[in-house]
This record gives sequence, C-alpha cells and structure tokens, in this order.
Amino acid sequence: QVQLVESGGGLVQAGGSLRLSCAASGKIASINTMAWYRQGPGKQRELVADITKGGSTSYADSVKGRFTISRDNAKNTMYLQMNSLKPEDTAVYYCNARGEYLLSVGWGQGTQVTVSS
Repeated sequence: QVQLVESGGGLVQAGGSLRLSCAASGKIASINTMAWYRQGPGKQRELVADITKGGSTSYADSVKGRFTISRDNAKNTMYLQMNSLKPEDTAVYYCNARGEYLLSVGWGQGTQVTVSS
C-alpha cells in the first residue's frame, strides 16, 4: 500500500493563503493520479482537485482560479496552493492516491484548515 502524510494546515484570515503538502511513501510505483479532498463541518467529503502523473489537472468549480495543485514526482510529494481563502474553505483536507483503474491505494490522515472571517 501507499502511506500519505499531509502537512501545512492551520488558521488563516479570509483572503490569506496556505500551502498544503502530501508526502507519499511505500508502493510509489502504483500511484497514478493524486488528489486533494476536503470535508467541512456537517458536510460530505468532496473532491477539491486532482493531478495525473503526467501533470493534467482538474478542479472543483468552487476553487477554480484560487487553488493550484501540483506534484513533484522526484520527491513523491503533492502540493495544494490555496489563495484568496474564504471561510467556506474551512475543512479537513485529505490527500488521496489512486492507482490502476483509478482505485484508491491510500489516504492521508487529514490536515485542518480554518479560515476566519
């Protein structure tokens, strides 16, 4: 399996920025797409953004133009640059790795992001 460890969460004021990191270890070769999900208070977990091994990206409409996903395959690390943060971005952010047939091969433990108004 794949082990994923997130870092970079915290408390920030509305309009501020944070950068999340996700470090992968274990069966790295099995990873194809990596993704960020989030789960806000009382909400279901939702996909925020994902990125393929080749660098193709997609974003939820709610974060387009504000968040940027990237990955450094040499460092086995994925990032999420979050700008112009809003209180509604408050959530636990989870890193996810998918392998063949887009099946999940690992989840991180989550990192809390809190945006104050």
